[in-house]
Amino acid sequence: MRRRKRILIGVLSALLVLGAAGGIGGWAYARSLNGHLARTDAFTDVPRESRPEPVVKGALNVLLLGSDSRDPDKTSDSRTDTIMVLHVDADHKKAEVISIPRDTWVFVPTSPDGEHGNTMAKINAAYAWGGTPLTVQTVETFTGVHIDHVALIDFAGFAQVVDALGGVDLKIEKTIKSIHSPYRTFKKGTQHLTGAQALDYVRQRYQFADGDFSRERHQREFLQALLDKAAGAGTLANPVKLNGFLQAVTKSMTVDQDFDLVNTVVQLRDLRSDDLTFLGSPSTGTGDRDGQSVVLSDKTKAKALYQAVADDTVQQYLAANT
Repeated sequence: MRRRKRILIGVLSALLVLGAAGGIGGWAYARSLNGHLARTDAFTDVPRESRPEPVVKGALNVLLLGSDSRDPDKTSDSRTDTIMVLHVDADHKKAEVISIPRDTWVFVPTSPDGEHGNTMAKINAAYAWGGTPLTVQTVETFTGVHIDHVALIDFAGFAQVVDALGGVDLKIEKTIKSIHSPYRTFKKGTQHLTGAQALDYVRQRYQFADGDFSRERHQREFLQALLDKAAGAGTLANPVKLNGFLQAVTKSMTVDQDFDLVNTVVQLRDLRSDDLTFLGSPSTGTGDRDGQSVVLSDKTKAKALYQAVADDTVQQYLAANT
């Protein structure tokens, strides 16, 4: 009989491995971790009238934001390197992670201070202009999908998560040399990487013909590899290794004020690795806008995908379009 895996979904679901602890002690430990998570006010400054309504009871949409800073209150001149929407189906049997390229050309609403926005721009400008709340509003405006929770991931700190697992195996697309110090060389083929090496690789884009699309693809591959490693018996069966992994995860995350770790674990605990699908937000490629190289959304295909998310019919969408 094939062993069932309790896995991470995106980054939040990293904490699903708590389900393996089981019993009152496991949930008490989860409560303790929940209290250690850093918090940010992600929704107060989002105008209520601008927000899409939740459509399907039981479905869950989490906005995952990746950056090199864990402080969500210091966003001036910063950008989010990674923007993903995690959708968990209402029956909690399937989940999807949709990557939105950071250079996607979208309408950014007016920032809470009134000094920025109300213009077309790259989607990651929203974080620099208005932090997490403006990013939520921008993503909701672009997708028409109601965001229930937000998790900000410090990718610099996430190197410790990888190291807590003993490294991760990544399939290197082609031999390249990093543009960042210490200028590592990554050889084509499956390589075992430390946290610093893995994060260095997934930041590369200039060496690939499709630039940010390769970078986005490598990020998804990195997350998938991390999920599989964290779900392995070597992690679940080793209390010391499991604790080190979970402590590293919580130290690398900031969540919204209402996020509850235990409730999330309960909702997602029965998902397996093959229940997760990674997708890219549909685009028509790159173009030039206001002298900038940007990613152009395929409006027709994106509308169909995000309507499926809002209606909780993504599995039907995938069956018809893949």
